[in-house]
Amino acid sequence: MNTEISGIITMFGITFLLAIPFGKYIAKVYAGERTFLDPVLSSIERLFYKTSGIDPDEEMNWKQHLVALLTINLIWFLMSMGILMNMGSLPLNPDGNPSQSADLAFNTTISFLVNCNLQHYSGETGISYLGQIWLMFLQFVTAGVGMAAAVILFKAFREKSTTQLGNFYNYFLKSCTRILLPVSLVFAAIFVFNGMPMTFEGKDTITNLQGNTVEISRGPLAAFVPIKHLGTNGGGFFGSNGAHPLENPSYLTNMVEMIGQMIIPMAMVFAFGYFIRRRKFSWMMFGVMTVGFLLLVIPNVIMEMNGNPAIAQMGIDNTLGAMEGKEIRFGAAASGFWSIVTTVISTGSINSMHDSSMPLSGMNELLAMMVNAFYGGAGAGILNFLIFIILAVFISGLMVGRTPEFMGKKIEAREMKIALIIALAHPFLILVGTAIATALPQYTLVTLANPGFHGFSEMLYEYTSSAANNGSGFEGLGDNTPFWNISTGIVLMFGRFLPIIGPVAIAGLLAEKKFIPESSGTLKTDTATFGLMVFAVIVIIAALAFFPALALGPIAEYFSLY
Repeated sequence: MNTEISGIITMFGITFLLAIPFGKYIAKVYAGERTFLDPVLSSIERLFYKTSGIDPDEEMNWKQHLVALLTINLIWFLMSMGILMNMGSLPLNPDGNPSQSADLAFNTTISFLVNCNLQHYSGETGISYLGQIWLMFLQFVTAGVGMAAAVILFKAFREKSTTQLGNFYNYFLKSCTRILLPVSLVFAAIFVFNGMPMTFEGKDTITNLQGNTVEISRGPLAAFVPIKHLGTNGGGFFGSNGAHPLENPSYLTNMVEMIGQMIIPMAMVFAFGYFIRRRKFSWMMFGVMTVGFLLLVIPNVIMEMNGNPAIAQMGIDNTLGAMEGKEIRFGAAASGFWSIVTTVISTGSINSMHDSSMPLSGMNELLAMMVNAFYGGAGAGILNFLIFIILAVFISGLMVGRTPEFMGKKIEAREMKIALIIALAHPFLILVGTAIATALPQYTLVTLANPGFHGFSEMLYEYTSSAANNGSGFEGLGDNTPFWNISTGIVLMFGRFLPIIGPVAIAGLLAEKKFIPESSGTLKTDTATFGLMVFAVIVIIAALAFFPALALGPIAEYFSLY
């Protein structure tokens, strides 16, 4: 037990220690300052700009940023649909995997386009190597889009008063070339030397210990898995994702993959502080996020290590913890830790089956996605957190009878309306989607492997994962049907782009306003007191909205065990 806990502490500690200098490096990249990778990457970026005709020095306002962001995503959508619906007859398909149907290709395309990777297909049988390479490309660029959107916010709060917020394509390209690609190469080298396949050959045939002939799927995993985690994408090369022995061979690779999915969201928080020259503010943000994370992860680890009381009542040894759906090479503790890391950060990868988690562990996994503000995805986490900061500033201003101000800018009606729409859109998408699925049993009942409370949790989890751009699932749900593919695809689109459009619009509107110097009456937003206020707003607005739904699912299931 002590070894398992020390492994978790080591993973979190290493990530934290790396995130601070990495955040400083990220801030330098976006500020245009010289870094040690300039001699290697500057020429590549200049070639890209020359070929595309893009001027990286051309300034954009917030509206132009959003037009560029949405346009490039539309192009990727059309390209992706063409590849996935025709990959059965395209090259790099040694195993003869079929093309995807229109509804499945729509869901897969939207899912990877919005940095979610909600996979309604099994990776090794549902897609060709060409399709995997295309999805790997989307995992790079969609993470880059989220990070570029966050930098618009960085720029808006760095300048005292401006309409010029840099160039979207410059931020996007630097996110891919200066941050995601170099770190992915380091991780890929580690994975290759620890037994992860990197080949374009088809299935391998082996004879197992029983003397039976077995076909083993393989492929370019060592290239795919690093960006899966570093970009907080989470899509598995195999259907069982990080629980597969080739996608996650050992406890060492498990630690590296865990660090990979935490490092950029943490570093972006510190990068924000370095970029706007308010490091104390970034520590406030990090503190709130970490408290929320610990309140979710500590109970999960304890519950998974304590095991299932229903199994203990049968006289079965439960000392290893709740091991149903878990890999023995990782254990209950590391699996419980991963389950919260991947849902808090919106990665969505798994190293155990969340459908087999203890009921209240499943509730915490749901809460992590419902709150959607603790660390969050690459870039998107900062955008989500801004909404709660704006709400906290507004409420604090009302409490003391002053006009709410943030970073020297007044928070007025337009910003509040946008913030409230974005804050309420998240529970709306999840709860309305689940309600529709519950009201249409002719489309959903046959897809549920479990009746009752757990079946409801499976449907709730599917829409929560979609709205939070997470991608993990309670895999007792048979989700490859037209109903699930189309309905979750719609939720995926709104769940991704509304939380980007809203914060970018707020940042752009605030940037245009006259800067007001701080005075003795200015609300301090970099203190522990304000951090408590932000945390309270998150709990009241985000968490409590979902309590009735959680009571019908995981909480009711918990009481059914006793």
